[in-house]
Amino acid sequence: MATRIVAAVLVLITALLAILAVPLGMLTASQDRADFRDQTAATAGSVANVAEERLGDGVHGPALDRSIAELAAAGDRVAVYNAAGRVVAGTAGPRPAPGTSDPDRLVVSAPILDDSGAIGRVVLSRPTESLEHRVTMLWALIAGVTAGGLIISAFVAAGLARWASRPLTALARAAARLGDGALDTRARVESGPPEVRRLATAFNTMAGRLQALVHGHQSMMAEVSHQVRTPLAALRLRLDLLAQDADEATAAELAGAQEEIARLARLVNGLLAVARAENVTAAPADIDVPAVVADRAAAWRPAAEERGISLTVDCRLGLIARVRDGHLEQILDNLLANALDALSDGGTIAVGASAGRPGAGRPGAGRTASGPVVMADVATIAVADNGRGMGHQQQGTAFRRFASGSPGGTGLGLAIVDRLATANGGTVALSDTPGGGLTVTIELPLPPEQRSSRRTSAPPMLAAAEINRF
Repeated sequence: MATRIVAAVLVLITALLAILAVPLGMLTASQDRADFRDQTAATAGSVANVAEERLGDGVHGPALDRSIAELAAAGDRVAVYNAAGRVVAGTAGPRPAPGTSDPDRLVVSAPILDDSGAIGRVVLSRPTESLEHRVTMLWALIAGVTAGGLIISAFVAAGLARWASRPLTALARAAARLGDGALDTRARVESGPPEVRRLATAFNTMAGRLQALVHGHQSMMAEVSHQVRTPLAALRLRLDLLAQDADEATAAELAGAQEEIARLARLVNGLLAVARAENVTAAPADIDVPAVVADRAAAWRPAAEERGISLTVDCRLGLIARVRDGHLEQILDNLLANALDALSDGGTIAVGASAGRPGAGRPGAGRTASGPVVMADVATIAVADNGRGMGHQQQGTAFRRFASGSPGGTGLGLAIVDRLATANGGTVALSDTPGGGLTVTIELPLPPEQRSSRRTSAPPMLAAAEINRF
């Protein structure tokens, strides 16, 4: 910002100086040349008046010779011609002739007049070195004043830019810290424009209210966790005790009640997970994506193998994402759990991770819960299954709470994934897996130091063999 302000001020000052200084210099130089020409013509006229006594009256006094000697001492060349064009007096050396020109001298002529008319002509040649020196000094003075004005303007503009940009930079850093979870961050802006100071005051008020809201929400979550889970556990224990001594019909009813209690417990846990995802305060860290993917795949593989489901992984080694601790694990757990619920025995799940966004025009790409976010450098993680998939209408509402496509589901898995991805500056998109099924694509930011090197790298989201197997 400071550089742009300085550049804009310098361009403006340069334009103003050019508009004022250049015409002024040209006008002054033209006036100096006109004065020089008039002065030379006046001198030639004086010599013509003196020469008229010699040519008209025939008086051979010393006045003409003295005038010619004074002009010769000043570097001028003079020649006096009679009516016949013969030189009757002049300086020694080369004498100017009527109608001649010299690039380094100004040549003027004046007629010698008496009562009968023109009786001769005086030709005066004067060097223009002094004139050019004055014009050069004029332009040098204008250039010096212009350069001095630009230098002063640059210092003034730099000071103005620092005065205006420093508080904005401090406010931006404070906003970044607040966004990273430091809720006690406050902007200290004691200088700068009044508008910026008012903005800092408003920011501090917003940060204080946000801190109070988040802390209140966290306290409420802790209370809900305790107040709801404890009665549910007690109720489930009592139903277990009743089922031990109940007859077969009553035991079946109690088993149904147990299932509803278990579903209610899952719902409470899911709501708490969504609330935690929406109130993130931890700072992001560099996470080894292949290591996390391999760990979660290993944790879910026994459940998949028990049902004959193939769980494959294809990750680019060395891929790092900028994510808060534990969030990528939660995202993968929810996606793998949803995929397993959507598959029948013998299905397939493929997990892939790569740097860069998959190519545009990929079939089915484009539905996001939080709108398009333009990110040039991302880590792309995809979980694809060949299950029953989702219709376009279901994909449009899949990230809403309680929007479940399977009976008995809570409808919170994809909502949690969306909140976690958005909280880390990423996006979630749903698309159809080629051949049937659902593909969930997560884009998470890369660390700043890796973004330039990854800018042109966009390998496939999943190995082609894994997708084609569906």
